[in-house]
Amino acid sequence: MKADNRLIVALDFNTMDQVRDMVNQLGDTVRYYKVGMELFYSVGREAVDFLRQQKKEVFLDLKLHDIPNTVSRSAAVLTNLGVSMMNIHAAGGPSMMKATALAVAQAAENASLPRPKLIAVTILTSMDEAEWRELGYNTSVVGQALHLARMVKKAGLDGVVASPQEAEAIRKECGPEFLIVTPGVRPLGSAVNDQSRIATPAGAIKSGSSHLVVGRPITGASNPQASAEAIVREMGGR
Repeated sequence: MKADNRLIVALDFNTMDQVRDMVNQLGDTVRYYKVGMELFYSVGREAVDFLRQQKKEVFLDLKLHDIPNTVSRSAAVLTNLGVSMMNIHAAGGPSMMKATALAVAQAAENASLPRPKLIAVTILTSMDEAEWRELGYNTSVVGQALHLARMVKKAGLDGVVASPQEAEAIRKECGPEFLIVTPGVRPLGSAVNDQSRIATPAGAIKSGSSHLVVGRPITGASNPQASAEAIVREMGGR
């Protein structure tokens, strides 16, 4: 089956042996992988370098969130890894996002690399309405995610990380080219685990998601390749 670049498999591991084994098992079925905090903090750039050597695309999911100077300079350093996409937190504010977008573009130009897509996290998909209210917000999760998405687009970023439940509203508001990267995707029959605002692969795509991040339903399956192929079929890939 031809790889569908809308599917991003989360390598939520902490050793390179696990990474190599999973990538080898998935073969040509998967072309796009997520390197998150656990893996990056364990093995550093080795994971990114390995994936690039295998001709894979990399979403570096470190969710940077700090003052504008710190985030923009850190993102500029990470740009030199040659990843396809990276993210920051929208809650860092417009100044942080604008500074980071400029720093990433400049770093890519200086290194003669393609500029990575820069997206921003809206609200973590593990959070439900009850927990959201505990933080003291008066808006709904959907309302706040949409507000943040508007802010992200205005700051010049490429898109957001958002749950399937917010994707439709964000797509209508931000247009067809805006990236909506969606975790919390669970095929029918899969365990929910620690996710709250979830959808099936078909449901997420129908709602407007541009990319789906899937981890345990694939990497924890007895046959990861067959699981990935089933998700690609459900997404409408070939």
